[in-house]
Amino acid sequence: MAGKRPRTQRRADARATRKLIHDRERLWSLSPGGSAARPITVVSPAVIDARVGAMRCPQCEGELALREHEASPSGDRVVSVRCKLCHTPRQIWFRLGSAAPS
Repeated sequence: MAGKRPRTQRRADARATRKLIHDRERLWSLSPGGSAARPITVVSPAVIDARVGAMRCPQCEGELALREHEASPSGDRVVSVRCKLCHTPRQIWFRLGSAAPS
């Protein structure tokens, strides 16, 4: 049998892409900063911008543009960002704390 028909191949590729994006988003939510349950600990709010600048979009590896900082009711910082390439919005969670345990 010859290869798959073009339409069948496109549909299979689209399913694989959706699954990959789903898996990457799940991994992001389990990573530090990906959820309120897993904030990134920083020593000062001043370092948050630099940390965000070093991060990449989990979907497309694009650069993240900082949108706004907010303080959550728990005292954590929530940073809203948007990917400059795929325009996916997301939130990154930070917690103020010491650099090393005392």
